[in-house]
Order: sequence, then C-alpha cells, then structure tokens
Amino acid sequence: MRMSFRWFGSGFDPIPLKHIRQIPGVEGVVTTLYDMKPGEQWPVERIRAVKAEVAAAGLRISGIESVNIHDSIKAGLPERDKHIETYIETIKRLGEAGIDLVCYNFMPVFDWTRSDLAKVRPDGATVFAYDQAEIDKIDPTKMFDKMKAGAGGFALPGWEPERLAKIGELFRVYRDVDEEALFANLKYFLQAVMPTCEKYNLKLAIHPDDPAWPVFGLPRIATSKERLLRIVGLVDSPYSGVTLCTGSLGSNPENDIPDTIRSLKGKIHFAHVRNVKHRGPGVFEESAHLSVDGSLDMFAIMLALHDIGFTGPIRPDHGRDIWGEKGMPGYGLYDRALGIAYLNGLSEAIAKMKKSG
Repeated sequence: MRMSFRWFGSGFDPIPLKHIRQIPGVEGVVTTLYDMKPGEQWPVERIRAVKAEVAAAGLRISGIESVNIHDSIKAGLPERDKHIETYIETIKRLGEAGIDLVCYNFMPVFDWTRSDLAKVRPDGATVFAYDQAEIDKIDPTKMFDKMKAGAGGFALPGWEPERLAKIGELFRVYRDVDEEALFANLKYFLQAVMPTCEKYNLKLAIHPDDPAWPVFGLPRIATSKERLLRIVGLVDSPYSGVTLCTGSLGSNPENDIPDTIRSLKGKIHFAHVRNVKHRGPGVFEESAHLSVDGSLDMFAIMLALHDIGFTGPIRPDHGRDIWGEKGMPGYGLYDRALGIAYLNGLSEAIAKMKKSG
C-alpha cells in the first residue's frame, strides 16, 4: 500500500505540501486541478506544473481526485459524445505525464451530502453528520446554500458553485434518469474511455455514493458490494475499478466492508479508509479513524486489504476538526495525520503478523 494524502492544490488548500511531507509514511498526494469545471479539457502545462510542484516537495502524485464528469454523460444527453472526447483527451494528457490513476464518481446533481458540517462531539471536536429526517426537511434547490453556509468560507470539494447555481435545471436534466438508465450511461462512458486508459496505463476508479442510498429522489448506483461488482463487470478491462471508500459504504450498516473488499479483489485501485458512527436508521456521523470511536472494525478492513494483496494508494478520508484548526471542512491536517499514523500502525502489525505466521 502507498500511503497518500489528499491535497487540493496551491491557492485552494490551506495545507502546504511541506507539512504533508512531514507526516511519517506518506509517499504522495492525491490532487486535482480544483478550478477545472466538468467538461473542460485539462491544459498540459498545468498538469506538468502541479506534478513539478509536488515533486519539488519530495512527494509524488499518487492519483487524481477527481476529473469530474459532465452531467450530459451521466444523464445520457445528445451532447455527451463531445464531452466524452474531452474527457478522453484529459486522460491521454494525464497518462503522458506519468499519472496512472483517476478517481471519479457517477452521482447525479450532488456529490457527498450531509445535514451538518460541524456537529459538536462530546470531546469538543466537530464532524460531518447526516440525519435523513433533517435532509427530508430541506428544499433540494436550497441544499447548496445550506452546505455553503456551513463551510466557514472555505471551498467544498465536490460542490461546484457555478454548476450548482443552476440546480433547478440539473434536476430537470435527471428527471427521467432512473437507476437502470444511470447504469447504461456509465457503461456507455466506460466503453468509450477504456481504450485510452489501456493505451496510457491509467486506471479509472469509481467512488461509492455518499450516503449509500438515494437522496432527494435521485438515483444512486454505487452503493453496495453487489452494485460495485455489477459496475466493474460493465466493461472487460483491468483498468476499470473501484475506489473502496469505507466511509461511504459504511454509511449503510448493512454493508459488510471486509467482505466487499475480498469480493472486489483485483478491482480495487484506490482506498479511502475512515470510520463512521451509526446513530440510528439513516443517521450517522463521522468519527476518528480509531475502531472504538466509530462503528467500523478498522483492523478487519485493513486485514482484508492485506489479504487481497492491495498495493495501490490508500489515504485517510474526512477527518474531525480538532485542536482549533480552521480549514476546509473535513480536510484539516491534524486529524487526518492522526488517521495516517493509525492506519500505518495497523498495516505494520498485520504485515508482521502474517510474516510470523
């Protein structure tokens, strides 16, 4: 496994690369060109520049998260072929730059969704939280305004302001898109881009939906082991795989994550490992990575990754806001660094346990 850290780039992420470099065990960053909009072609010079900046800090680019997919592709609109060609060209440019992984999602309208970006826990830390009853009270066309209000003036990853300014139009775009249509549109996209991925040795890894059920009546298809297996079976290519996100899948307590990992052997290209605490049906909050702080068995999860021989990039995911840090919600330095230390400790122990028999 290659321990990594998500970094949103200079000018967007308040955490400098030199601080990430000081986290023991971190080999690289998973980054992006944060201001590139869905459907835009990534400029070669900017790809080279961010790669050089990361290398100058003594790190490497472990992958890109994300090259966002235009809504016309997800919704299967007539203009999708134009946007797929743009996506293919960006894949080509990334591959030529030596980047071998792109994480993406196929969620309509909204990316990850929460009812509270700063729920106060008993220890004073704040975390992302989700309560379906609270979500049900929200006018979906006002959801971005609610999320933005809780962001403390920082950017929200996955919530593009320009795109969501037309949220009413987006809901109309997806009005007739059900789960089967979304599966079909994903297959169309993957069939088109896989030859380029194979040519340039670049793996595409779909991120599970968050939470792992429909929100505001919008379809969700990357929600369980069975559906992820269906997704990786849409095209016959080793380059089409999964970003195994324990927090997203873990939002639904019915998902057996170690079993899902073992079932997807050979198809997990990237891993996001974090913990969640279940509070009731449709109610959860994020927690420290430590097993006893949440509802997931992190030892069992890391053991499963070792059992399948996973060697790709792995990173801690959303962290608590602790010790007075002010930063992008969920993406502070301190708690994610603690998460890395914990995951590295589990990984070392498992490796030595296996070696000793």
